[in-house]
Amino acid sequence: MRHARARSFAVSAAAIAALVTPFPAAHAAPATAEAASVETVPYTMDSSNQAAWWTPATTYKGSGQYTYFAFDEPGSTAATHRPAIARRDPAGAWSRLPLLGTDGKQAEFTDDNGHNQPSIARDGSGRLHVFTSMHVNAWRYFRSDAAGGSVTDHATEMPDQGEGITYPVLTTAPNGDLYLMARVGAAADQRPGKLYRWNNATATWSVVATFASASDRAVYPDSLAVDAAGRVHILYEWSKAPSSSFRHQLSYLRYDPATGAFADSSGNAVTTPATPGSADVIQGLTTGEQWSNDNTGYTGPAVQSAKLTLDGSVPKVAYRYRSADSAGNFRVYYAYPSGGGWARQTVYAAGQTTAALGITWDETDSKRVYYVTTSGTDRVMAATEAGGAWTSASVVPGLTADRLAVCRDSDGNDVLYLPDTAHNTLYYARR
Repeated sequence: MRHARARSFAVSAAAIAALVTPFPAAHAAPATAEAASVETVPYTMDSSNQAAWWTPATTYKGSGQYTYFAFDEPGSTAATHRPAIARRDPAGAWSRLPLLGTDGKQAEFTDDNGHNQPSIARDGSGRLHVFTSMHVNAWRYFRSDAAGGSVTDHATEMPDQGEGITYPVLTTAPNGDLYLMARVGAAADQRPGKLYRWNNATATWSVVATFASASDRAVYPDSLAVDAAGRVHILYEWSKAPSSSFRHQLSYLRYDPATGAFADSSGNAVTTPATPGSADVIQGLTTGEQWSNDNTGYTGPAVQSAKLTLDGSVPKVAYRYRSADSAGNFRVYYAYPSGGGWARQTVYAAGQTTAALGITWDETDSKRVYYVTTSGTDRVMAATEAGGAWTSASVVPGLTADRLAVCRDSDGNDVLYLPDTAHNTLYYARR
């Protein structure tokens, strides 16, 4: 077992004011400096360990706070990777759990940046679940059979055997069950989104529903959250089928397992599978926006990634959108239900951002939106809001991380998963 000594950084107080955008923003308040503790995860990370849709981090409160980071290690060649879990115990000591194939050896897969990275969750019995390395592939699913046990291949236990799976997103419910959503299928004309449930009591997976599907459209999962009443909040995007780097009509849906019903953000019933025409759309089409699957030449308005958190049972959303007047940049926005629709605010509009986002909400009615800029000395930023105005500050000054994921632990800390793909290094930060 290896231990990495923590390094502490003070967050910069430099404010980045939002530029004029199509969405309202008041005058920016000054940034507030806040310390963030940072550690280097003591295992070499493969440069393929990068995504936006993923859920690669989770925490658990036992005798203290445990953190689990699912990540890609280098493979046997430059074009492959081997998935593993880095576990941090309450004393700050790290240990490593490789994902083992049916042959007992660490699993190894071909690199496919943006698609083949891992998502992880811990169920109510302490079992770890990891879905990884799927881009229209059959299930690649690994699980420990007991708390602290080896993480082994359980792909044959999943429903929908033989289907092509992409973008697995995971979350743990308050009762210890898990929910998983993914894009399912390999058809050229339609790729739906499906929701699955892990019943922790029976240790089985089942299909909940095909929550979204439409002709000539593909679903892109973004984020899942479960509120205290057990209702599942779903965030996803649409693209022209079969796939696209540029998506549209960021949408929301809520599932209530007590009734089996789906609803929009106002509580109105939604018939599933939802379509772009029936979905609860957060970001509608704007001037010049087209349904295109041109992954390089399309320069018009588009959504590219999003994350949600909950204020009680109310969804709060961060997302990236490129509008006709944004000079080609994907700006960062914040959205929340209001008046039967969605209100939106500009979080960051001063330059280009990467696809990675995070959002958290704490008990003092305070929210944070995390994003990464594509240039600058300090690239990992956190934005906070006051009176409708958003101010950004560097989270980890001097650190060269270029991707992120965020989760919130039960002690009220934001836990940041920070890959530096240029230096094959993964960082852990807490603030």
